[in-house]
Amino acid sequence: MVQTQEKTVGIIGGMGPEATVDLMRRIIDLTPAKDDIDHIRCLVENNPKIPSRIKAIIEGDGEDPGPYMADIGKRLETWGADFLVIACNTAHFYYDIVQNAVNIPVIHLIDLVANHVKTNFPGHEKVGMLASPAVAITGLYSKRLSNLGIQDVWPDPLYQEKLFSIIKQVKKGNTGLNVMDDYKKVCENLIAKGAGIAIVACTELSALGGVLPVTAIDASQVLAAEIVKVAKN
Repeated sequence: MVQTQEKTVGIIGGMGPEATVDLMRRIIDLTPAKDDIDHIRCLVENNPKIPSRIKAIIEGDGEDPGPYMADIGKRLETWGADFLVIACNTAHFYYDIVQNAVNIPVIHLIDLVANHVKTNFPGHEKVGMLASPAVAITGLYSKRLSNLGIQDVWPDPLYQEKLFSIIKQVKKGNTGLNVMDDYKKVCENLIAKGAGIAIVACTELSALGGVLPVTAIDASQVLAAEIVKVAKN
């Protein structure tokens, strides 16, 4: 068998830190390994000091996270990363800034997940969205899904507000039963609106996990699988 050189992934993380650790755990779980040496080399900057995407996008008065993310990307490239990923759905609003700052590929999570849905769930013309309001405001998924002939369905305002509160609770480390109960109610709202499947498009929600009443496509899981595929050639 011809052996190909394994690639090193650079992870722009910290948005938030728990979600970045969750992504790394998924990478480890998905990697076929018999010993330590079989696992993928990950260069990670788990940097929670990157300016808030919420303040920049939703509140409109926060510092631009883009230059910070681009700077991290350049450092990871210098340290030996062969390709980069951004461990946050919302932060892909700044994808072009990062890609233009480096000479290595940056996996586009939103494109990856949208294409995954189109390929693996061809019978679904509607897909529910479990994400921050910032993802809705930027239209990150809306545009790409629409181009694939898929309609994105968002929770009703009351439930979207509840979902945003859940994301904030996870950032605080609160993942108790009340949080999960509220999360399931949001999912049930999407089902009532005709969504047979839903994209978990927030890494805090990915970290929260849980058995949901809707068929869920977890963006973090899709990303972790792609990292393993690219790294292992």
